[in-house]
Amino acid sequence: MSHNISEMKQQFLEYIEIERGRSVKTVENYDRYLRRFIDHTKVKKAGDVTPEMVREFRLWLNRQSTGNIRSTGDTLKKKTQNYYLIALRAFLKFLAKKGVKSLAPEQIELAKVGDRSLDLITTGELERLLKAPEGNELQVLRDRAILQLLFSTGLRVSELTSLSSDLDLSSDEFTVRGKGDKTRVVFMSDDAKDALKKYLAKRTDVDDAMFVRIPGNEMRGVKGGAGLTRRSIERIVKKYAVKAGISKKVTPHVMRHMFATDLLRNGADLRSVQMLLGHANIGTTQIYTHVTDSELKRVHKQFHNKK
Repeated sequence: MSHNISEMKQQFLEYIEIERGRSVKTVENYDRYLRRFIDHTKVKKAGDVTPEMVREFRLWLNRQSTGNIRSTGDTLKKKTQNYYLIALRAFLKFLAKKGVKSLAPEQIELAKVGDRSLDLITTGELERLLKAPEGNELQVLRDRAILQLLFSTGLRVSELTSLSSDLDLSSDEFTVRGKGDKTRVVFMSDDAKDALKKYLAKRTDVDDAMFVRIPGNEMRGVKGGAGLTRRSIERIVKKYAVKAGISKKVTPHVMRHMFATDLLRNGADLRSVQMLLGHANIGTTQIYTHVTDSELKRVHKQFHNKK
């Protein structure tokens, strides 16, 4: 029985969205990666994928400049190339699950990438960043609440933009829905809760979103709801990083890194940090373990080879 690869791809995308609970964005990405593989190899049947096809596709990817795929002109990073291979491997696993004989998913090996490094700012820079929004205008109060909440909770920017304005501020904690539609509890500091209360008290609109565009310059030419987008949050963080005199690139994800490293530096265990960040695999959380190296050095100096 022949299995049209495009039809099987569609079944796979529906499977990861419905059965595996992947986000719409992930499904769109997988669709793009697989479509590029199919278009490049011209493969028609799901069972006709061969190691030679994959090898040739990898060569092609490795030689592409991002100008052919995105808007810049750099060559594709190994990490980006791996996204294509991860999608292909997941698709082949799905085919095997459906009893479709094709290339074994184990034959897809990912490109080796260097150890992931963290973009961090110093404690002093973080303090300056959190204090950068000055004044009592609604926009400033909103921006201060955004920065405080990012550092206090370690929220992903997508989780921040999905928050509702009816959040219960009588409690220090709330539930957020993260990657893979999984929920977790996050906790607010007193500073974050105070900043949120002041911001919400000054709002006069009735929009459901927690963080909204302010009428005036921010609303010019805006279509759709008033809720801030991912890009808007990124611009806000960057704006105050510049104001705070920080030369490094600061993003909402850097704030998430600072949240995790702050916990570890103050004695939190890795498993707890994993739960607070909402990582499915503790291996993802282990990128933060280097922050405890200075503490290990202190322990070694204090206790090793004492006469």
